[in-house]
Amino acid sequence: MPSSEVREPHVREDSVPTLWRLARLDFDAVRNRPVLLYPEGAVLLNDTGKAILELVDGRRTVREIAGILNQRYQTDVTADVTEYLSHLAERELIRDG
Repeated sequence: MPSSEVREPHVREDSVPTLWRLARLDFDAVRNRPVLLYPEGAVLLNDTGKAILELVDGRRTVREIAGILNQRYQTDVTADVTEYLSHLAERELIRDG
């Protein structure tokens, strides 16, 4: 895709994301890191990724998740949350509930 082309996010602020039914949050004791496990593999998470995914419950909108994290981190993380969840949606690990 040309760099001048704007990609639409798979996840919008009014989306209600949910984890794919076969994916789950866990902790990798070997790497001492949180991880998103799914049948074909795993995604190692940093603290921010973990914080986002802990709020993905199939009830909250992306806007609500970002609002909680905005307060926690005292900065606007809405674009980051949307981009992160869109990336996971591209991999079909997040779905719009």
